[in-house]
Amino acid sequence: MMAKRASALLLASVFLAGCSMFGGGRQPPPRKQEAPFHPATDILLAYDTNHDGIVTKAELEAGLRADFAKADYKHLGKLDEEEARAVNQQRLATDESTASPLIDWNHDGYIDFDEFAANARSLFDQLDRNGDGKLTPDEIHPAPVEQHKAPQMKRSPGDGG
Repeated sequence: MMAKRASALLLASVFLAGCSMFGGGRQPPPRKQEAPFHPATDILLAYDTNHDGIVTKAELEAGLRADFAKADYKHLGKLDEEEARAVNQQRLATDESTASPLIDWNHDGYIDFDEFAANARSLFDQLDRNGDGKLTPDEIHPAPVEQHKAPQMKRSPGDGG
């Protein structure tokens, strides 16, 4: 009987110790706030140099060339690992949820201009639905597609509603 009682007390103390470890009135650590969502299209607006609300292919290319020249601070005509890392860190800090890292697609150890510009060019081409070489506000921020709602049933006065 004494052994059963000792076992029960031991089990109860282990249980209580476990409860104090996993809560015991303490608040869970605060969750890190998630980065706000920024549409990737907002990145393209930075290339609207004349601020008319329209991004042309020429504006995009000129802006990308300027960004590439700034990132190529060693003046190699291509970005080495250190320069690419700096760009990727800056993009992540600035763009957060829409950051697109630079990738050495051809595995030559460097990021050339075409690799640097690939994501922005691809996004531009996807958004330029009519293929006219410019992104209008409607293409940059298209209206949300309305979801079809089930038609509301009209109630007659005698339906109890």
